[in-house]
This record gives sequence, C-alpha cells and structure tokens, in this order.
Amino acid sequence: MLNFEILKTDGLARRGRLKGTHGETETPCFMPVGTLGAVKGVTWDKVEEMGYSLVLSNVYHLYLRPGLEVLKEAGGIHRFTGWKKLILTDSGGFQVFSLGKLMEIKEEGIAFKSHIDGSKHFFTPEFVVKFEEEAGVDIGMVLDECTPYPATYEYAKHSMERTVRWALRSLEARTTDATALFAIVQGGIYEDLRLRCVEELSRLPFDGYAIGGLSVGEPKDEMYRITRLVAPQLPHDKPRYLMGVGKPEDILEAVEAGIDMFDCVIPTRNARNGTLYTSTGRINIKSAKYKKDFSPPDPECDCFTCRNYSKAYLRHLYVSGEVNAVILNTIHNLHFYGKLMERIRKSIEEGRFAQFKEEFLKNYAETE
Repeated sequence: MLNFEILKTDGLARRGRLKGTHGETETPCFMPVGTLGAVKGVTWDKVEEMGYSLVLSNVYHLYLRPGLEVLKEAGGIHRFTGWKKLILTDSGGFQVFSLGKLMEIKEEGIAFKSHIDGSKHFFTPEFVVKFEEEAGVDIGMVLDECTPYPATYEYAKHSMERTVRWALRSLEARTTDATALFAIVQGGIYEDLRLRCVEELSRLPFDGYAIGGLSVGEPKDEMYRITRLVAPQLPHDKPRYLMGVGKPEDILEAVEAGIDMFDCVIPTRNARNGTLYTSTGRINIKSAKYKKDFSPPDPECDCFTCRNYSKAYLRHLYVSGEVNAVILNTIHNLHFYGKLMERIRKSIEEGRFAQFKEEFLKNYAETE
C-alpha cells in the first residue's frame, strides 16, 4: 500500500513524503538507477549512507537476467538484491522501444528480440503487472508505448490511445495493493494529446502518475513546455514522476512545475566516463589541467571522495584504468544529487525555492 502526503507547497513546488511496503522517502526525490538490481559503481551500503531510500530497476532487464523464477525462489527482489528499502521498476517499455528493428508493437503487447542472445519474447500489460507483483517491487510502472521524437500527430495520437488502453488492462490485471501502480502520460509534444491523456488516466485509480516520452531527443525547451503543461494537471494528491530526467537544471525546472520524483543514469554513467558534478558545474576529470591540481573536486562537497582525494589523484586513477576511479566518481556524483534534492526540499519548506533555484543556476555551469 502506497501513501503520499504533501507537507508543504511553494508555488507549484511540493515537499512531500511517500511511504510504501519497504519504507519511505522524502520528496522531491531522485532515484539512482539500478537497472539489473545494482547501482553501478557502488554497493548498497554506500547508496543508503548517501540518504537514498528509493531506487529504480527495470522489468525488461530483470526478466532477461536473472528471470522471474529466480527472483521468486530467492524470496523477491529485495531478498535477491539485498536492498531493503523501496524499489520502483520501469516496465521496460522504453528499453523495448529502443531496440528499434528488434521489436514490433501490437495491440496485444510488444514482441521483441533479446539484445543478449536474439531470443524472441512478448510483453503484455498483464505480464508486466504479474512480474512486478511477483517480484515484490514497491512501485511498478505500467507498460506503455513510448512515443519517439520526432513523431507525427497521428502517430502520437495512436500511441497515446494505446497507452491508455494498456493502462486500463494493467489495472484489471492487478491482484494486490502491496505493489503500487503508476500510469504514464504520453502524447509526444502535442498539448491536446497530453491533456487528453491526463484526463483519461486521472479517472483511473492509479497510485501515482508519470510523464513519459520526454528526454528522448526533443529540444530542452520542448521538454520544459510539456512538463509545465502536464504536471499541474495531474491529480494533486498523488505522486508525480518525470521519467528519465535528468540534469540538475532540468530537475529544478521540473520541481518548479510540481514534479515529485526523478530518475536518470546521468550521475552514475557520467561518473564512469570521468565527468563529475560540482557546485560550479560539471568537470572533466580526464583533463590534463588536473594533473597537478591537488584540490578536492568540489570544495563545498563533504562526500567521502572530496574529503579524502584530489582532482590530481582522481585523474591519475581514471587515466590508469583503475576501478577505484569509477567507485570514487560514482560516490561523488550520487552524493551531489542527493544533497541537491535535500537542499531543494529544505528551500520548499522555507518558502524560498525560487530564490534557491536562481542562486544555484547562477553558480552552476552546464559545461566546463
């Protein structure tokens, strides 16, 4: 059973608390991505130490490896992975969509070939709900059709309508409220389609609502426009989730529009590529200019990495191919994101979110 409480508002920005079967999380929140039941580069104790209590995994990947039977025999996804707090699973719709020629969308569901071995599989809305319930996740996303960018109006319309039909089928397949179900709003960049999708999904008794089909290649101002349009129209008393977003500046824009939940591979993936997030923007730790820079990556950061290591040492680890480079970079980036969300929540509590956003962006540079 999922419970969501709004504790404070500041404009459209919301400060809340979400409680599920395996604990609670403060919102707005960022979910580290643990696609296969693990956050790359860090162990669960480090994730928890950084203040995270909700992580994201993925039905598509877990279905292929290790498979539902293994998860069930282990006693569920929490016992299998060792993560004792909240888990949200994406339905795998976006991952299947990204397979391109390896997949075919039908009214019944999505036929696809595994990216691992080319074997054939078929996802239906009903199967995704079954997987999420039997795996024991706290929040399950329904199967949707992720509208690509660009897409014609007619394509986006048919995609949105199918997403609504699949959402209804997902609800009908539900057998327990221990796994909360979130619907996903589609409709591309077309305002009338987005609003119609919101209207139809809001009539259905979902536990939360997500905005999908953004951060798929559209210009940033289009993402902001659709987010500002859709978020305030979603049910006020349910959590709102912007899928696959994002960068710090994107999170701030979306919080201002009323979004409560975020996920993205950016902090962990970029850590593995040598990019660190700091209070003054991103830095490329691979750069030769850091060879003799013995200052911490971010003097304002109190993470384990910044307290103990210099840019010069982190660069040395990275260019030497040391696995510790990935670990220390990931710790820093996830800590940065966690602290950003903490500061966002505090600013909403104090009624100064707009001021915080302005000050943060004034100091923060998108690129080095």
